[in-house]
Amino acid sequence: MASFWTKHRAFIVNIIIALAVGGVSAFAVYDSMREFDALIKPPLMPPSWVFSVVWTALFILMGISAALVWRSGGDERGSALTVYAVQLAVNFLWSIFFFRLGARLLAFFWLLFLLALVLLMISLFRAQSKCAARLQLPYAVWLVFAGYLNLAVYLLNG
Repeated sequence: MASFWTKHRAFIVNIIIALAVGGVSAFAVYDSMREFDALIKPPLMPPSWVFSVVWTALFILMGISAALVWRSGGDERGSALTVYAVQLAVNFLWSIFFFRLGARLLAFFWLLFLLALVLLMISLFRAQSKCAARLQLPYAVWLVFAGYLNLAVYLLNG
């Protein structure tokens, strides 16, 4: 019988990678949060703790999806996982643009680029694993909401 590690290695590794991207991103912008807290916030802005919970869940879903695609053995899984990796990098950079650099309009357009990548990723994942694609739908929805928040913060704060 296969060991737990052998059976679940793809899931464990991919979840750790996704969470690490999120963790490094949060660490990179942590000292910018005071400035952000002083900004005018739009209606529907959730309390700050919601972002940690939501992003943790989304990164876990990303890792599970990537593992499902990896384990699918499909011919195009390499392309799907490449888009996955690129969107992780784009996701990381959004935080830098928005929080660290205060380039909120650039961050909004970057977020639209990220959303396009995620929609492409969902399409590519669907060809490998319908479940992997479905697990990314909350991410796409959250990015639409994040786009609203991003643009509203830009407009309210000039």
